[in-house]
Amino acid sequence: MIKKSLLLFFILFLIASPVYAAPTTASLELSINLVWVMLGAFLVFFMHAGFAMVESGFTRAKNSLNILIKNFLTISVAAILFFVVGYGIMFGTSGGSFIGTDGFMLSGVEDIGFFVFQAMFIATCATIISGAVAERMKLGVYVLIVVAMTAFVYPIVGHWVWQGDGWLTDLGFSDFAGSTVVHLTGAVGALTAVLFLGPRLGKYSSKKVNVIQGHNIPIGALGVFILWLGWFGFNGGSTLAADPALVPMVIGTTLLSTSAALVSSAAYTKLRFKRVDTSLSLNGVLGGLVGITAGCAEISLGGSIAVGLISGIILVEGIHLLDTKLRIDDPVGAITVHGICGIWGTLAIGLFSTSTGLFYGNGFTQLVIQGIGVAAVIAWTMITLGVFLFIVKQFTSLRVSEEEEIAGLDFAEHGSNAYELKEALISDDEEPLLNNLGLADRLNNLTTTGEPQQKSS
Repeated sequence: MIKKSLLLFFILFLIASPVYAAPTTASLELSINLVWVMLGAFLVFFMHAGFAMVESGFTRAKNSLNILIKNFLTISVAAILFFVVGYGIMFGTSGGSFIGTDGFMLSGVEDIGFFVFQAMFIATCATIISGAVAERMKLGVYVLIVVAMTAFVYPIVGHWVWQGDGWLTDLGFSDFAGSTVVHLTGAVGALTAVLFLGPRLGKYSSKKVNVIQGHNIPIGALGVFILWLGWFGFNGGSTLAADPALVPMVIGTTLLSTSAALVSSAAYTKLRFKRVDTSLSLNGVLGGLVGITAGCAEISLGGSIAVGLISGIILVEGIHLLDTKLRIDDPVGAITVHGICGIWGTLAIGLFSTSTGLFYGNGFTQLVIQGIGVAAVIAWTMITLGVFLFIVKQFTSLRVSEEEEIAGLDFAEHGSNAYELKEALISDDEEPLLNNLGLADRLNNLTTTGEPQQKSS
């Protein structure tokens, strides 16, 4: 009886169970591609942890909280604005090969995975500015810059290059994963903001350039490792498919260029400064990553090593040029890493591309086209953001007061500190400024809650 009941139950179960069709090759391929792109998106998202660590480690302890909250705000604001307006401007139906005209709030968009992946990129572009303006810009002004960059400036550039009908695409401009679209755009935005903002207090005095040491280089180094890992998703995910031939090549060129850039930057600093400079070498890693991003799918493995070696040297000289000659104060070297190395990486396609490069017998045509694209993006970003910041400046100052800058943006903007060390608020190079402003006693008498200490009777 029990056996008959179990047999009946099993038959009923089979009858009641839905019948699923066997997966087809096409459906499996679609699923695998989706998983690969989403993995890339997760890795690019994790890069923001790397940016936060690099920026906070390469700057002073008293500004750590401010940098962390800026990175959180960047990705949050960017994601929302990209959904509302940015995606439509970037990937909507082209109007005159200049701007997208539909797809706002993802109306009519079916590929949500592509939106997610691209949202990570737009946040990366905006967060480049965070490091360059660190330690002196008002938080509210920075958020306004993020709004301008993610809602309008970056999507326009993306439309020109990646939409398919943009004018730079029609011209033949090539930028596989964003040396120009993401990194140069962000770096030019950073340069524009820094020119409006000016240097940090105590950075330059008469003809002297003062070194303002970062408070935690090890955490900055950890951030560089995280960025290197995330970049495999940044470049690899840009294939938009788990292509068994293309993906390994993209990952391989990314790895080799970055490794070569670290070696060249370390060796070059040894030759130039008689020591291996740690911070410059770490930035060399990032310069190598940016340098190969545009051409990672069309430059050979050997060519990627050459691109990386040159990137490392360009990085060292670029930071030296901006810091000591042009006196542009960039605390983390973001303008050089993403801007100068981004330009080099974009132009490198015209030299090293196996299909269009000069070194492969294809003439100067691609190199000229790459140069036109670089010039157009620089002009567009600088003019647009420059006008925006000029308007903002008519209503409010862009930077905090001298007292707030010396006290640190953690305390001034957030009312707390990242570390329980009041001594970390003030560095040696700021002592003369403190004495002149009469802040020393007031800061030293503050408790951790910001209230003056009560004198004992």
